[in-house]
Amino acid sequence: MKKIIMIALSALILMPMMAQEVSKESKKEAVKSHLKQHFKPYGFIRNFFTFDSRESMSGTGDLYNYQPKDENWNKTDDPELRQDLNAISTFRFLTLTTRVGLNIVGYKWRNTEFGANIEADFYSGLSTKGSGSHAVSGTAQFRLRHAYLTLAWDSLRMNNKDYARVELLMGQAWHPMAADLSDVIALNSGAPFGPFSRTPQVKMDARLGNLFTLTGALIWQMQYCSIGPDGQSAEYIGYSKTPEAYLGLSFHHKGWLVRAGADVLSIKPRHIGKVIPTPGDTVAVKVSDRLTTVSPFVYLQYKKGEFSIKAKSIFAESGEHMNMNGGYGVSDVKSDGSWAYTPTRTSSSWISIVYGGKVGAQEDKHPQKLQGILFAGYVRNFGTKEELATKANGSLVGYFYPRASNTYRMFRVTPTLLYTIGKFQIGCEYEVTSVHYGDASKGLNAHGLADQGLHWVTNHRVQLMMKYNF
Repeated sequence: MKKIIMIALSALILMPMMAQEVSKESKKEAVKSHLKQHFKPYGFIRNFFTFDSRESMSGTGDLYNYQPKDENWNKTDDPELRQDLNAISTFRFLTLTTRVGLNIVGYKWRNTEFGANIEADFYSGLSTKGSGSHAVSGTAQFRLRHAYLTLAWDSLRMNNKDYARVELLMGQAWHPMAADLSDVIALNSGAPFGPFSRTPQVKMDARLGNLFTLTGALIWQMQYCSIGPDGQSAEYIGYSKTPEAYLGLSFHHKGWLVRAGADVLSIKPRHIGKVIPTPGDTVAVKVSDRLTTVSPFVYLQYKKGEFSIKAKSIFAESGEHMNMNGGYGVSDVKSDGSWAYTPTRTSSSWISIVYGGKVGAQEDKHPQKLQGILFAGYVRNFGTKEELATKANGSLVGYFYPRASNTYRMFRVTPTLLYTIGKFQIGCEYEVTSVHYGDASKGLNAHGLADQGLHWVTNHRVQLMMKYNF
């Protein structure tokens, strides 16, 4: 009898403890399930090994390549000593742009879906030592790439047959004109032959039935900014108090995607000017300078099986805020101290073709794929819309261009091989970039074009990339 009583007492004491342990385990499993269902971490570790045949305009540890530098001949009359000082090859390998991100999905309240994304990577921040132009020492910075939230409403009835889905994005994400990138493995993703920019924005995508999506966005500037008298800065859009605006329409059907849109930007390059009320007297005054530009574009994409083709073309006014070649100049100096401006007009186009599928023995955990990629891009500078204003000595009042203003045209051809084994990728890319430069010593014409002494300058870049996705 005593044994039965002791067993009963022990059970009464242990049962709540066991129930508590079961409850803790259940809560742990519930938390794990919740995190797995709603939080999706991702990222990659990426290494680039890069050779350039000559000095080039580039960034991010020289991995982000724009174009080769113009000839820079030394000053000598001795033909044996005459050299192009920019015709020097370089080599580097870096793990910059290694990336981490987090998608937050699956939250819903009534008819509203909630989501978010935050993404960051390692970037430049390396210092330059010595007389060279290449960053050779230092520690890379950790920078913000994306940080946005989304609200979405699905199954909104349009008529008896069609439904709409509306998604609102707020935060930093790809510029709507830059979201459709080419398939190269290079860090520049085909820039400056196409827009490349991530910006703070409020964007709405309204999918109208099965075929069309209407996109509208109000955009600000942060990392990729307009240029002006004080260099590239977000202050010009700040003083304008006017967000950049985008409107576009997309058509999608059976592997086809066609997108067209336009970007409108209005900035104030100066807010303080000068007037001369009497000879020898200069007075600072507030001015209402403003430059407004419109840049239309069209994008085409087709995918079927292992084949895909993409193409984009943009006719940009200015365009440097989207990492493209472009700028603007002063077209008139007014008596009240303000300036009138005229933007450059640049046609930029690219096409990329991808073909490739599974190779070798296939396993569920380690699928293999070999892809061939071909990219081609072309840029043509048409100069400014209006003639540029000049000073009494014949020099320009102001011409703001972030890179080589004597660029007349340029092209790039990039064949690539990319081999994927599960989450591991290795790629080899040969990038040929040629620029038709005008003779900088002969200056620019009335529309900001260097059209005299034209000559081609070419850089050959060979790049190996190894990447592990997680």
